[in-house]
Amino acid sequence: MIILGIDPGIARVGWAVIETGAPDPKAKAFGCIQTNKDEKAENRLWQIHSAIRLLCKKFHPDCMSVEDLFFSTNVTTAIGVGQSRGVILLSAAMAKVPVVSYTPLAVKRAIAGDGKADKKQVERMVVRILKMDKGPKFDDTADALAIAMTHAYSYKMKQLL
Repeated sequence: MIILGIDPGIARVGWAVIETGAPDPKAKAFGCIQTNKDEKAENRLWQIHSAIRLLCKKFHPDCMSVEDLFFSTNVTTAIGVGQSRGVILLSAAMAKVPVVSYTPLAVKRAIAGDGKADKKQVERMVVRILKMDKGPKFDDTADALAIAMTHAYSYKMKQLL
C-alpha cells in the first residue's frame, strides 16, 4: 500500500510517501511545500492545492493520512492550518484518495511510544525505523513521515485483527 502522509500548515506543508509491505514501511519520497507569507491567503492555498494534486498524480497513493488540527493558543495560526487542511482534504477528494486522520497524540504514541514525546524524539524514531542516514530538513517533513507511518501501523493492526 502507498500512503501519502501530510502535516498541514499554511507556511509549510510536510509531505511523505511511504510504501508498506515489508516488516517496516519504506520512504519513497518526502519534502515540504512552502508558501510565501507575503502572498495573499487564497494564493497560498492554491499553491498547496496544486502541489497536493501533483503528488497524488505522481505517486497514486492508496490513501492519505493527515494530522488532525491541533488547537493552540495562537488563533491566527489555527485558522491558517484549518484552511490548509480543508484544501488538502478537498485535493484528496478530487483525486479520489481516501483520507484518514490522526491526532498529534496518536502519532507520538504510535511512533515514539509516548503521547508526550517531543518533536526530536519522534524524528529520531522516524529516522531509525525508516533506516535513514539523517532526518529531513524540516520538522514538518518528519511529522509527515510519522503521520504516514502511524497509518501503516494502524492499518497493519486492523488486518491482524
